[in-house]
Amino acid sequence: MKLVMAVIKPFKLDEVREALTPLGVQGLTVTEVKGFGRQKGQTEIYRGAEYHVSFLPKVKIEVAVPAEMVDAVVEAISTTARTGKIGDGKIFVMDVERALRIRTGETDESAL
Repeated sequence: MKLVMAVIKPFKLDEVREALTPLGVQGLTVTEVKGFGRQKGQTEIYRGAEYHVSFLPKVKIEVAVPAEMVDAVVEAISTTARTGKIGDGKIFVMDVERALRIRTGETDESAL
């Protein structure tokens, strides 16, 4: 099993969810986060005053999938979340040693 974690622009969330559903992804976790990468924030104007925003709003998506689905999930997220502009985000793939569905006691892939 693998955990795919993607940090994307917030307005792309619904498109990404819609792209993952046909692949068989049955659930995902979404967290509103803030951060910066190479763009190092941005300058905005509010009520005539210019100020620097260091941390930009992002959305973090986490989805646990069987290892054979990882490439399709990563491709769907990267294709759907891409705008071609700086700050599109990042995708990380990590190993999951164990999973347990609390309600039923199912473990590992049957718990997904």
